[in-house]
Amino acid sequence: MATPENKLAFDGGWEYAPAPESTDHISIKKRYELFIDGEFVKPESGKYFETINPATEERLSRVAEASAADVDKAVKAARTAYAKVWSKMKPAERGKYIYRIARIMQERAREFATIESLDGGKPIRESRDIDIPLAAAHFFYYAGWADKLEYAFPGRRPKPLGVAGQIIPWNFPLLMAAWKIAPALACGNTVVIKPAETTPLTAMKLAEVIADAGLPPGVVNIVTGAGKTGADIVQHPGIDKIAFTGSTEVGRIIQKALAGTRKSYTLELGGKAANIIFADAALDQAVEGIVNGIFFNQGHVCCAGSRLLVQESVADEVIRRLKDRMATLRVGNPLDKNTDIGAINSRQQLETIQKYLKIGKEEGAEVYQSAARLPKKGFFCKPTLFTGVSQSNRVVQEEIFGPVLAVQTFRTFNEAIAKANNTPYGLSGGVWTDKGAKIFKMTQDIRAGVIWANTFNKFDPTSPFGGYKESGVGREGGLHGLDAYLRLEA
Repeated sequence: MATPENKLAFDGGWEYAPAPESTDHISIKKRYELFIDGEFVKPESGKYFETINPATEERLSRVAEASAADVDKAVKAARTAYAKVWSKMKPAERGKYIYRIARIMQERAREFATIESLDGGKPIRESRDIDIPLAAAHFFYYAGWADKLEYAFPGRRPKPLGVAGQIIPWNFPLLMAAWKIAPALACGNTVVIKPAETTPLTAMKLAEVIADAGLPPGVVNIVTGAGKTGADIVQHPGIDKIAFTGSTEVGRIIQKALAGTRKSYTLELGGKAANIIFADAALDQAVEGIVNGIFFNQGHVCCAGSRLLVQESVADEVIRRLKDRMATLRVGNPLDKNTDIGAINSRQQLETIQKYLKIGKEEGAEVYQSAARLPKKGFFCKPTLFTGVSQSNRVVQEEIFGPVLAVQTFRTFNEAIAKANNTPYGLSGGVWTDKGAKIFKMTQDIRAGVIWANTFNKFDPTSPFGGYKESGVGREGGLHGLDAYLRLEA
């Protein structure tokens, strides 16, 4: 006999009793100031903006809006800390500070994960099992490199660049902060970083960790705000290096702004990754990888597998299995441990996704959406499948940044390569086959920075990440992440 806790749902899946993560253990202040020179300070303008829970549309906190004057104050603090303290400190001592940050993050992992899901809308399982552990792992990894830079670059003398200006997106707020701050500090640079205006809370919690770790004042400065604050960082003459993760459109603007300056930069931009399934692949494994690559993260990663290329002879079977799997996905409260797909980060992003759903229909694509029930409040979108699309369709060519998958078929190996490469992007890709030779040939011929074989969206701090074409310039992570923050002298 079915019970309320365990009963067959209308769509053939199972309904589970709610298993929400508690919020009793977290502390969110009613208002957050800027973190400059080791202290929380009020913005010069006195302006604040709201950050909301996208699953409930309720306000979580008010956050300081940094002006050009605040950015200037932060850059000057970073410059002083660089010249007088951080660049002169023994590298092994720098490594101890970075390691200490990682340990405190581990100790507060549950709090970080809960706040990440509250502020960003992603399922608690992703925040808890991926984002926060990976963020700590990046600090651990680069702490180990701090006193070994000469071994990373034999025959060269590695020197820090100075003050790094860093701008991060809303899809992986804490992880992107760790991704950028950790290598910069390990190389002896100081930092001025701006989190996305819709997801600033874990960055402010990171500021608390940095203060608790005893990091010298000014080594890391965190300024909050919108696009204008980011532009002030990019244009500030006291910045030596810009690291940006975000849209290709903004990346182009930054490139133009930096042209003719002495500043170095790395840009990690958009993507339209192709997952390629050959007929000899383990189909159940491949379907689960596809779901993981686009739906579990709501398509909110630039490397999301938002295109599926499947060999024609198994296309019908793969699509059938994919629809069956989509029917079991649970959309709802991000803090519920049973939730597969949480909330879209903002109303604006949800409207963008809905615009592309309309475009896909107008272009003649066949649309399949799961029968998942959506909450009445908040920003939610059903997982969506587009079939019958052509290479020229906008839903195939353009980044949607939502739980939307476009499916195409191919017959030959070369056709798969041609379709995979026929977009403006080149960030990532995936190949599913039991033939090693196909995997190696694919990795040689697909023009993408990261390619997974028989898996997808697996990250490690030791591995470089970055793309080609309109997906960016430079690499982050691994040894490549060090190189981006160093001046290598003969």
